[in-house]
Amino acid sequence: MSRPLRIEYPGAWYHAMNRGRRSEKVFLKKRDYQTFIELLKEASELWTVNIAAFSLMPNHYHLLIHTPKGNLSRFMRHVNGVYTQRFNKNNKCEGNCSKAGINQS
Repeated sequence: MSRPLRIEYPGAWYHAMNRGRRSEKVFLKKRDYQTFIELLKEASELWTVNIAAFSLMPNHYHLLIHTPKGNLSRFMRHVNGVYTQRFNKNNKCEGNCSKAGINQS
């Protein structure tokens, strides 16, 4: 079942989160956390989004976001897509890190 459409409008505040597939880890090393934080900085400037707070756990993250332009979906799509690409490159895996020998436990 798909998630209901999110109502977006300029000036809105959102609590956004994302969890790894089957609750697998999305941050394996300190470098992954650093990569994600740098990406948040880049994406917030690119999409004119303000990040008021964030919390990063090994298998998911939470963001408190203010969207002056009402573009949360575009911002989140960018963050999740680019982070996946950088994670795969940094950890030398393609989509399924268990096949690449990366321990997700």
